[in-house]
Amino acid sequence: MSPATHVLLVPVLFLSLTILGTLSFAEDVMSKEDIGLKSEKLTHIHFYVRDVDSGPNITDVVVARRPTTNVTMSASEAGFGTVHVIDIPLRVGPEVGSKQIGSMQGMATAVSQSDPAVFSLAFTFVFTEGKHKGSTLVVLGWNPADEKIRELPILGGTGLFRFARGYALTSTYFRYDPKIGLAIYEYDLYILHY
Repeated sequence: MSPATHVLLVPVLFLSLTILGTLSFAEDVMSKEDIGLKSEKLTHIHFYVRDVDSGPNITDVVVARRPTTNVTMSASEAGFGTVHVIDIPLRVGPEVGSKQIGSMQGMATAVSQSDPAVFSLAFTFVFTEGKHKGSTLVVLGWNPADEKIRELPILGGTGLFRFARGYALTSTYFRYDPKIGLAIYEYDLYILHY
């Protein structure tokens, strides 16, 4: 680049920065009432999920697994990197015929090289019945499935759960049985929302 080019670039750059500096950005300060929010409240929701990985009513599908040729690999080594996609009904009780109130949709990834029961979860609770119908809650967290009670953060939601935050406690109601491809988990959600 010639010195003359540099001389021309300096005024153009200065003018561009001056114009950008004079632009203003609109920012509205709003109150909760302006967008229809009322007082904050705490909601507790309790339900069960029946995780089925075989048979005609499958709710959990493995979509990715790390490649391996080592047949002597341990169960924990084989699990690491496995990605499950889930669409599991939320039920009022643990029984298969119990009323469905929504679904749990998302992914579970085996993330530990030493423990096959440790997952990273990313899913949405979608409520399709009852008072919360049409609302969702988003969960993202670490789930060491062999612990008696696991805590997962609730990061947000939609519908009645706009601006939601909270946590989910989950426990194993029926430990996974590979012969029937079933595990049942119990959930207690504690949600702060408007």
